[in-house]
Amino acid sequence: MATLATNKKAYFDFEILKTYEAGLVLKGYETKSVKSGQIKLKGSYVTVNYSFKGKPEFYLVNTHIPLYKHASNMPDYEPDRPRKLLLKNKEIQYLLGKRQEKGLTLAPLKVYTKQSLIKLEFALVRGRKKYDKREVIKKREQDRKIRTLTKRRDKII
Repeated sequence: MATLATNKKAYFDFEILKTYEAGLVLKGYETKSVKSGQIKLKGSYVTVNYSFKGKPEFYLVNTHIPLYKHASNMPDYEPDRPRKLLLKNKEIQYLLGKRQEKGLTLAPLKVYTKQSLIKLEFALVRGRKKYDKREVIKKREQDRKIRTLTKRRDKII
Protein backbone atom coordinates (compact mmCIF):
# COMPACT_ATOMS: atom_id res chain seq x y z
CA MET A 1 0.00 0.00 0.00
CA ALA A 2 1.97 2.95 -1.33
CA THR A 3 0.84 6.43 -0.33
CA LEU A 4 0.72 8.71 -3.38
CA ALA A 5 -0.37 11.99 -1.76
CA THR A 6 -1.32 13.31 1.67
CA ASN A 7 -3.25 16.36 2.76
CA LYS A 8 -1.08 17.56 5.67
CA LYS A 9 -3.11 20.73 6.06
CA ALA A 10 -6.25 18.71 6.84
CA TYR A 11 -4.61 17.09 9.86
CA PHE A 12 -3.78 20.55 11.23
CA ASP A 13 -6.96 22.44 10.31
CA PHE A 14 -9.50 19.78 11.29
CA GLU A 15 -10.31 17.47 14.16
CA ILE A 16 -10.71 14.03 12.56
CA LEU A 17 -13.74 12.15 13.86
CA LYS A 18 -13.94 9.07 11.61
CA THR A 19 -12.11 7.94 8.46
CA TYR A 20 -13.49 6.20 5.37
CA GLU A 21 -12.03 4.54 2.30
CA ALA A 22 -13.45 5.05 -1.19
CA GLY A 23 -12.47 4.15 -4.72
CA LEU A 24 -11.79 6.91 -7.23
CA VAL A 25 -13.28 6.92 -10.73
CA LEU A 26 -10.46 8.07 -13.01
CA LYS A 27 -9.67 7.97 -16.69
CA GLY A 28 -6.66 5.98 -17.89
CA TYR A 29 -4.26 8.87 -18.31
CA GLU A 30 -5.34 10.30 -14.94
CA THR A 31 -4.55 6.95 -13.33
CA LYS A 32 -1.04 7.01 -14.75
CA SER A 33 -0.56 10.57 -13.58
CA VAL A 34 -1.76 9.74 -10.04
CA LYS A 35 0.43 6.62 -9.83
CA SER A 36 3.43 8.74 -10.79
CA GLY A 37 2.64 10.95 -7.76
CA GLN A 38 1.26 14.00 -9.55
CA ILE A 39 -1.83 14.78 -7.49
CA LYS A 40 -2.48 17.71 -5.16
CA LEU A 41 -5.10 17.39 -2.40
CA LYS A 42 -4.53 20.80 -0.84
CA GLY A 43 -7.79 22.75 -0.76
CA SER A 44 -9.91 19.82 -1.94
CA TYR A 45 -13.08 18.54 -0.30
CA VAL A 46 -15.81 15.92 -0.72
CA THR A 47 -19.30 16.99 -1.75
CA VAL A 48 -22.65 15.36 -2.59
CA ASN A 49 -24.47 15.64 -5.90
CA TYR A 50 -27.68 13.89 -6.85
CA SER A 51 -27.94 11.86 -10.07
CA PHE A 52 -30.85 11.99 -12.51
CA LYS A 53 -32.60 9.23 -10.58
CA GLY A 54 -32.25 11.15 -7.30
CA LYS A 55 -29.48 8.93 -5.93
CA PRO A 56 -26.83 10.72 -3.88
CA GLU A 57 -23.27 10.48 -5.23
CA PHE A 58 -20.10 11.71 -3.55
CA TYR A 59 -17.50 13.66 -5.53
CA LEU A 60 -13.95 14.77 -4.83
CA VAL A 61 -13.82 18.45 -5.80
CA ASN A 62 -10.94 20.87 -6.35
CA THR A 63 -8.25 18.18 -6.63
CA HIS A 64 -5.57 18.92 -9.18
CA ILE A 65 -4.37 16.01 -11.34
CA PRO A 66 -2.18 17.31 -14.18
CA LEU A 67 -2.13 15.63 -17.57
CA TYR A 68 0.21 12.62 -17.73
CA LYS A 69 3.46 13.89 -19.20
CA HIS A 70 3.75 11.05 -21.75
CA ALA A 71 0.13 11.39 -22.95
CA SER A 72 -0.70 13.15 -26.18
CA ASN A 73 -2.09 16.69 -26.09
CA MET A 74 -5.74 16.78 -25.03
CA PRO A 75 -7.25 20.23 -25.53
CA ASP A 76 -10.42 19.45 -23.53
CA TYR A 77 -8.65 17.97 -20.47
CA GLU A 78 -9.71 19.51 -17.14
CA PRO A 79 -7.17 18.87 -14.35
CA ASP A 80 -9.55 20.13 -11.62
CA ARG A 81 -12.76 18.36 -12.64
CA PRO A 82 -14.88 16.65 -9.94
CA ARG A 83 -14.13 12.93 -9.60
CA LYS A 84 -16.73 10.42 -8.43
CA LEU A 85 -16.13 8.35 -5.29
CA LEU A 86 -17.24 4.74 -4.99
CA LEU A 87 -18.88 4.05 -1.62
CA LYS A 88 -21.24 1.45 -0.19
CA ASN A 89 -24.91 2.43 0.19
CA LYS A 90 -24.78 2.05 3.96
CA GLU A 91 -21.83 4.48 4.16
CA ILE A 92 -23.57 6.92 1.83
CA GLN A 93 -26.69 7.03 4.00
CA TYR A 94 -24.64 7.44 7.20
CA LEU A 95 -22.55 10.26 5.72
CA LEU A 96 -25.63 12.07 4.41
CA GLY A 97 -27.05 12.11 7.92
CA LYS A 98 -23.80 13.27 9.49
CA ARG A 99 -23.30 16.06 6.94
CA GLN A 100 -26.54 17.65 8.15
CA GLU A 101 -25.01 18.25 11.59
CA LYS A 102 -23.64 21.73 12.06
CA GLY A 103 -19.88 22.09 11.79
CA LEU A 104 -19.15 18.71 10.17
CA THR A 105 -17.67 18.28 6.72
CA LEU A 106 -15.78 15.71 4.64
CA ALA A 107 -12.09 16.26 3.88
CA PRO A 108 -9.68 14.05 1.90
CA LEU A 109 -6.65 12.85 3.85
CA LYS A 110 -4.59 10.73 1.46
CA VAL A 111 -4.54 8.89 -1.84
CA TYR A 112 -2.90 5.48 -1.99
CA THR A 113 -2.82 2.26 -3.98
CA LYS A 114 -4.37 -0.94 -2.72
CA GLN A 115 -3.25 -3.80 -4.94
CA SER A 116 -3.74 -2.21 -8.38
CA LEU A 117 -6.58 0.13 -7.35
CA ILE A 118 -6.37 3.79 -6.39
CA LYS A 119 -8.14 4.57 -3.12
CA LEU A 120 -8.95 7.78 -1.30
CA GLU A 121 -9.01 8.03 2.48
CA PHE A 122 -11.29 10.83 3.61
CA ALA A 123 -12.65 11.75 6.99
CA LEU A 124 -15.64 13.23 8.72
CA VAL A 125 -14.08 16.29 10.30
CA ARG A 126 -14.87 19.28 12.48
CA GLY A 127 -12.98 22.54 11.94
CA ARG A 128 -10.56 23.70 14.61
CA LYS A 129 -10.57 27.20 16.01
CA LYS A 130 -7.41 29.26 16.09
CA TYR A 131 -6.83 28.64 19.81
CA ASP A 132 -7.21 24.87 19.23
CA LYS A 133 -4.47 25.04 16.61
CA ARG A 134 -2.21 26.85 19.06
CA GLU A 135 -2.81 24.12 21.64
CA VAL A 136 -1.90 21.46 19.07
CA ILE A 137 1.37 23.25 18.28
CA LYS A 138 2.14 23.66 22.00
CA LYS A 139 1.46 19.98 22.71
CA ARG A 140 3.63 18.90 19.76
CA GLU A 141 6.54 21.01 21.03
CA GLN A 142 6.17 19.60 24.55
CA ASP A 143 6.16 16.04 23.21
CA ARG A 144 9.28 16.79 21.16
CA LYS A 145 11.07 18.16 24.25
CA ILE A 146 10.10 15.10 26.29
CA ARG A 147 11.39 12.77 23.58
CA THR A 148 14.74 14.56 23.34
CA LEU A 149 15.15 14.59 27.11
CA THR A 150 14.40 10.88 27.39
CA LYS A 151 16.86 10.13 24.58
CA ARG A 152 19.58 12.10 26.38
CA ARG A 153 18.79 10.30 29.63
CA ASP A 154 18.97 6.91 27.89
CA LYS A 155 22.42 7.79 26.48
CA ILE A 156 23.71 8.79 29.92
CA ILE A 157 22.49 5.59 31.56
